[in-house]
Amino acid sequence: MTKIETVHGIRDHQVVSPEEWLTARLELLAAEKELTKLSDQVAQKRQELPWVKMDKEYQLDTDNGKVKLIDLFNGRSQLLIYHFMFGPDYKAGCPHCSAIADGFNGIRDHLFHHDVAFWAVSRAPLQKLQAYKQRMGWSFPWASSYDSDFNYDFQVSFTREQQQAGSIGYNYAKGNVTSRQSDIAPTDTTSEEGEKLASDTGTDWSTYALEAPGMSAFVLADGVVYHTYSAYARGLDGLWNIYQWLDRAPLGRNENGFWMRRHDEYQQEKNSNDCCH
Repeated sequence: MTKIETVHGIRDHQVVSPEEWLTARLELLAAEKELTKLSDQVAQKRQELPWVKMDKEYQLDTDNGKVKLIDLFNGRSQLLIYHFMFGPDYKAGCPHCSAIADGFNGIRDHLFHHDVAFWAVSRAPLQKLQAYKQRMGWSFPWASSYDSDFNYDFQVSFTREQQQAGSIGYNYAKGNVTSRQSDIAPTDTTSEEGEKLASDTGTDWSTYALEAPGMSAFVLADGVVYHTYSAYARGLDGLWNIYQWLDRAPLGRNENGFWMRRHDEYQQEKNSNDCCH
């Protein structure tokens, strides 16, 4: 066995024979199988959660006009919603939400044919969502909850009063907006990165943080809508295709600095950097 001092940032990494590598890989495989079994068990518990009847009627703006939550099922018995961070004052959608949304076009048809409807919902006015959707080349359905309590009731939008009082409720906990566990938290990012992320949506940090990411699931039974599940913060990791691939790459997620971009911005950044050399 030998060691390489540095391989693209990995220090003191072992270099072994194929036989030694196989031994290590089989040990990891056993752990991966245990994780898969545990994930299956958790999925079962998730599906066994009790349901909550949706008594409030929400009006959402769509490309086909104003609709109720029940209309989003579109003939299906189940509904999945991604709470996309795009507030009324944003000039562009959250880059992190934009990254996960890049995978929505492909899954929608598969879900639809598995008796599951899929929508994104944001608080920005529909016209803003439509323009951004066109820019990003997306086709999945996207509704605006601008004139609705929907985002607030599902704890993915907050008022200035909540923010100032430090009574934000997010990911089943309450606390000040500066410490809520979302895609930005003091434990894993600097305030400079948070300000950069906010600036990237055309806002400041306090305005940006009035929105949060999440997903919610609903079922339609005998004409009645029930809420079955919601997840936030790190509970969304498994839905990010990019994370699942990066977790299998040699350097992992390698999240250093402001690393996430919208898919149409990587080339712009490259061209900008090239012009300066």
